Amino acid sequence: MSLRLQRVRELLKREIGEVIRRQLPVEEVGLINVNDVDVAPNLHNATVFIGVLGGEAQKKRAMEALEESRKRIQGYVGRAVVLKYTPQLRFVLDESVERGNRILRLLDELEKSSSDS
Repeated sequence: MSLRLQRVRELLKREIGEVIRRQLPVEEVGLINVNDVDVAPNLHNATVFIGVLGGEAQKKRAMEALEESRKRIQGYVGRAVVLKYTPQLRFVLDESVERGNRILRLLDELEKSSSDS
């Protein structure tokens, strides 16, 4: 991956996170975190990996709110980040952190059960 593309990814990640923080109420959708942004080499598309702290209902509502606000978020990002093309955003729920935490809990339980024996 080129250095330019990496910088664009980081810039988009920061700006999208700021826009989401300002535009979507935490009480309604939970705490939304932008975990990563994957940008196509031609900068026409970007996949935004989202983490949501909250229950299943809040996760569902957060993804619905993000999809409803997608064009508005793209507009804000397009004004904040000067690129030849503003990428079309696609939001994906990223549960990798939760899976990692679950695996760590399982490993802790295995360690405790082996030390008890």
